[in-house]
Amino acid sequence: MSEVAKPSAGQVPLPSVAGDTTGLAALAEPGTPVRGGWISLLFIANIGLWLGVYAPIQVLLPEQAQHLDRASKTLLLSVVMGAGALAALVTNPIAGALSDRTTSRWGRRHPWTVGGAVLGALGLAVLSVAPDAAVMMIGWFLAQAGLGVMLATLTAALPDRVPVAQRGALGGLIGISQMLGTVLGAALVTVLVTGLASGYLACGVLVILGALVFALFTPDDVLPPGLVPRHSVRTTLRKLWVSPRRYPDFGWAWTMHFLINLGNGLGTLYLLYFLSDAAHYHDPQTGLLILMAIYGGALIVAGVICGTASDRSGKRRRYAVGAAVIMAVAALLLVISPTWTAALAAAPLLGLGFGTYWAAAPAVLTQVLPAASDRAKDLGVINVATALPLVVAPMIAGIVLYTAHSYPALFALSGVATIGGGLAVLRIRSVA
Repeated sequence: MSEVAKPSAGQVPLPSVAGDTTGLAALAEPGTPVRGGWISLLFIANIGLWLGVYAPIQVLLPEQAQHLDRASKTLLLSVVMGAGALAALVTNPIAGALSDRTTSRWGRRHPWTVGGAVLGALGLAVLSVAPDAAVMMIGWFLAQAGLGVMLATLTAALPDRVPVAQRGALGGLIGISQMLGTVLGAALVTVLVTGLASGYLACGVLVILGALVFALFTPDDVLPPGLVPRHSVRTTLRKLWVSPRRYPDFGWAWTMHFLINLGNGLGTLYLLYFLSDAAHYHDPQTGLLILMAIYGGALIVAGVICGTASDRSGKRRRYAVGAAVIMAVAALLLVISPTWTAALAAAPLLGLGFGTYWAAAPAVLTQVLPAASDRAKDLGVINVATALPLVVAPMIAGIVLYTAHSYPALFALSGVATIGGGLAVLRIRSVA
């Protein structure tokens, strides 16, 4: 069993669990580096998760919105994506809190991972037969609710199993899995499976397969009932709040994550429509694939190189600030010239920036968690900063594009949000 690493600022210290048989292993700070097999299975599960999120967002939902209401497609898409993000917003911290207190003999996290995948696939199946906007909204709400549960428990795998000194490299791989899920998802539903219904169903199958592979072939420490405090529902819900006054670094890290993801969302969620309506690219779907491939290649390079470098140096904040600057420059290019040529230049910059961010962000975020006993709950609160931009970005984009019809204005807001995220990083004191 691993030794306990020094707790982060604000964390409750835990005793050593060497030879432990009382269940403290489930709460211990990991000290033994994880191996390639475990990393590969987590990578596969994350690819399935992000494929289930971004293949619909990038391709299927915009196409379905256009099919159902061509005149108001941007507004309809904004409403549907906002409803789904609200579902993820609620389920993520609640599922995290419940998994922190789960005493199943199959472990704390794995039952929730598989259950979330099944619910997410059910929502995608509903989308595959949606005849109107209302059913489309219900389907994406269910899909995002399930995928939010899955995200909460997969994110908790990092502080549960990975030592702090290894989290930069693993964070880079998580960022790569998000990108690969996006690129592979776009390729899946534009090249391999071309129908809306079959595209949604294929995504659902891959989400479930990724969750099952990880749950069946990786360990998940069991938490004995005696270590679970008894709380009322009201107390449990109250504990979802993490006071930024009491834990200021947690608050600034949350703000960083929210603004960076908001900037990324404003810059990428409407690329298909941008290529069609502003850049006037002759084949928007193919254009999207080209941009995502360039973006993905740059993200992989940045994630691998910067993840390893941040682990060696232990300096996380400088990478997060640099990432924000690079992403803002990518947005600026599209403000100055909203064209296909500018998009080709912006795509690798955005990939380098987001890959660099993911090389630092998981280490930063997991080092500011208040208590080891609430890891998944607190990471669920952090993941609100991932889901909330999917509510806010479509609302902002819908207003800007429906009223001003201006993609440069949208990209300008993307750059402003990203710079704000970089400034928030500088306020975090307990992380180098």
